[in-house]
Amino acid sequence: MYRTGDLARWLPDGNIEYLGRNDDQVKIRGVRIELGEIETRLNQLPGLQEAVVLAREDQPGQPRLVAYFTENPQFEPLEVGAIRAHLVAHLPDYMVPVAYVKLDALPLTANGKLDRKALPKPDLAAVFTREYEAPHGDIETVLAQIWADVLQVERVGRQDHFFEL
Repeated sequence: MYRTGDLARWLPDGNIEYLGRNDDQVKIRGVRIELGEIETRLNQLPGLQEAVVLAREDQPGQPRLVAYFTENPQFEPLEVGAIRAHLVAHLPDYMVPVAYVKLDALPLTANGKLDRKALPKPDLAAVFTREYEAPHGDIETVLAQIWADVLQVERVGRQDHFFEL
């Protein structure tokens, strides 16, 4: 046996029960992601005071990265596009969160530690989207409809990216 970071236990019948991980590593679409690495990049931005990244599975079978952050009052507020651009410049695409939730303060437990379970579910406004531009022509309209059906989104514009959606 070797150390993998996975937590498990032997059951009386000889099977192994998987309990989770002892670190912040997650697996999304077959890729292992260290959430701490994303948080470190977010915390490098001077406009952010604190940042936390979670892998949420609000829709079964569709995990996604969500960044929660508080702003530093001493700096100009950052737009989500600027935060995302910073991450895109320093991280691979699969490590860039799809939703960004601004909070006044991160929720804490009675012991003063971060309460990850109390972080709110992101709404549609938190999901990074581009300015909508309608598809042009028959081919773009058909492709946009196919993407919308496959990705289960309301609409697809001509500037949208498949993997971002």
